[in-house]
Amino acid sequence: MQNSEIVLVGGSGKTGGRIIKRLEARGLNVRAASRSSARPFDWEDRSTWRGALEGASSAYVAFQPDLSVAWAAEAIGALAKVAVDCGLAHIVLLSGRGEEGAQRSEAALKASGLDTTILRASWFCQNFSEGAFVEQIIGGRLQLPAGEISEPFIDADDIADAAVAALADPRHRNKVYELTGPRALTFRQAVAEIAAAAGRPIEYEQVSMADFTGALAAAGLPQGLIDLLEELFGQVLDGRNSRVMGGVAEILCRPATDFSQYARRTATNGIWSA
Repeated sequence: MQNSEIVLVGGSGKTGGRIIKRLEARGLNVRAASRSSARPFDWEDRSTWRGALEGASSAYVAFQPDLSVAWAAEAIGALAKVAVDCGLAHIVLLSGRGEEGAQRSEAALKASGLDTTILRASWFCQNFSEGAFVEQIIGGRLQLPAGEISEPFIDADDIADAAVAALADPRHRNKVYELTGPRALTFRQAVAEIAAAAGRPIEYEQVSMADFTGALAAAGLPQGLIDLLEELFGQVLDGRNSRVMGGVAEILCRPATDFSQYARRTATNGIWSA
């Protein structure tokens, strides 16, 4: 493994950057593959795939925009065939919990014959600090179409640690890990913990799906992204994924990071200051 190359498809995302730093710290040969990398990779331009994968022995794959979109499974299957042609032996796939599209993508990857490690992750804690919700949090009020359904939010650092373990240790090949935090919270409870950590009032307001999607459209978000968020909040966030799972402890032999730990750590960076 020390003399082989690992490629990160989606290396500029929330997990990719974290994984690269960890692999480099171990002295492993790693490179990112994204639209802006030296060897570019674009999910919508398949002519870039071979050049991005050549020379690698394994890969971490984070699909954009989400495995629930209609064309994801076919794309994952096609990428796996290119990976086989390029001589890769192992792919670690960042997957989702309770999404039919994610399950189809996992099956398409496994059908390639490659060794696989599937990391099924719950909603990221970092959506509140690095993603879709951060601007509203800074503004003091998060408005979402989510009620009392709880979600065991996962710290992206835990996902990165799990991915590194899967890439560096062959014992994790051909396994599936359900990665969640150690405690399920509603979005209202999560916002309350962020407010306490940030030391300032931040409110949560449940809104209708129509108001939510209308606000997204007014903000200029593309219809495809609006449709994706509507599916995630309207279908996937229905309680099917509320159960806390032990995948982090299985693969890392330590507890998962609690949301309160994430909130306190993140608050020290000042990202949530008004």
